[in-house]
Amino acid sequence: MLQHAYFKIKADSSTVDKKPLSVMLVDDETERALLVEQALAQHGYQVVCQLSSTASLRYHVERVQPDIIIIDMDSPDRDTLEHMTVISQHNPRPIVFFANHDDNPDSIKLAIQAGVSAYIVDGLTAKRVKPIIDVAVARFNEFQQLRHQLHNSQSQLAEQQLIDKAKRLLIKKQQMDEAKAFSTLRKLAMDRQQKMADVAKDVITILEAL
Repeated sequence: MLQHAYFKIKADSSTVDKKPLSVMLVDDETERALLVEQALAQHGYQVVCQLSSTASLRYHVERVQPDIIIIDMDSPDRDTLEHMTVISQHNPRPIVFFANHDDNPDSIKLAIQAGVSAYIVDGLTAKRVKPIIDVAVARFNEFQQLRHQLHNSQSQLAEQQLIDKAKRLLIKKQQMDEAKAFSTLRKLAMDRQQKMADVAKDVITILEAL
């Protein structure tokens, strides 16, 4: 899901030009929501879902799969922060929060920690829409790329630790030297058409039981 959201947002400019980015708009004031939707439409964005609260945010994000989430309200309350955190963990996408007259540093910090890509004080105006969304999307893509790289690094480290442990057990219990232990794991992986880490896990299970 993470990779899907990242690559969907990182479409090339020609794709974006042909199909407008879809927006989920959350605004607890009907008249203001209409003005926001008009401002978005002026810049080519398409509001595909409009909500008056974040109570069912995760459900609607999974249902609609918007490109961007825009939340326009006085300030992020505890429930809103929790809902944004869940979205960022399970269905990440750029979130732009327009706060009305709330410059509390704690609110901004908590919103960023919850996954907000851009936190804007004093609400939304038509001329600010496009540059703010562009920055939010760029930040989101950068963060997701870093997150993906970190995940890959952690996975590679965990796999290497398994291989090293399996080698140590082969050396200790099968009287192999390190080169022989490594070649044994590699041959098993080739014969079984598996990753060395998966083979190492099986070897560890067997040898630790001896």
